[in-house]
Amino acid sequence: MARKVFFSFHYERDIKRVGQIRNCGLTKPDLESAGFIDAASWESIKKQGVEAIKRWIAQQLDGTSVTVVLIGAETSQRKWVIYEIKESYKKGNALLGIYIHNVVDLDKKTDVKGQNPFDQFYIKRDGSEICLSQICKTYDWVNDGGYDNFGKWVEEAFKNREGWGDDELIESTGENQDIRVKSTFTSSNPGHNGGFTPRSPWSGNNADIE
Repeated sequence: MARKVFFSFHYERDIKRVGQIRNCGLTKPDLESAGFIDAASWESIKKQGVEAIKRWIAQQLDGTSVTVVLIGAETSQRKWVIYEIKESYKKGNALLGIYIHNVVDLDKKTDVKGQNPFDQFYIKRDGSEICLSQICKTYDWVNDGGYDNFGKWVEEAFKNREGWGDDELIESTGENQDIRVKSTFTSSNPGHNGGFTPRSPWSGNNADIE
């Protein structure tokens, strides 16, 4: 069965890398993709304000079952990426993270590794707080062979989603977040977590519409 995947990412900084992952996904017969838009269309939606952006995200998430966050240097800092993670979880999508900083872009450059955005969330279960980064696996596109394994990662994430339950997803902030990440969540990520998002353009610096 084909899986429809929503890609969440920081457009302005990472689009040159994201395009390569997107093209890979489009060559897989069992995968469809959502969450992409060209710059001109984005500018048109952005002018309509926050609610228009939220509507676009909802439309793109419709029919998807897995959300893939392509993690670049600043992805965890982008408010629309955070919003998409929350909306994906609420919808029941599986979540998967892929670090893309080692992908060589069209300028023959790589980037610095960013923080895992799943570190910013936790769920409460049986009196315990569980960091989302302990549940959602992360991989490195280059080091973990993304071109050959992407489909497997998506399918595994989809199958694992049933075991999550329907616990409320809570966003950590400030010092509260730092304490949780450093102290409460000491067990290792079941995937290749290197810390703790292709995606919609409003993760760019000029997309911070309040």
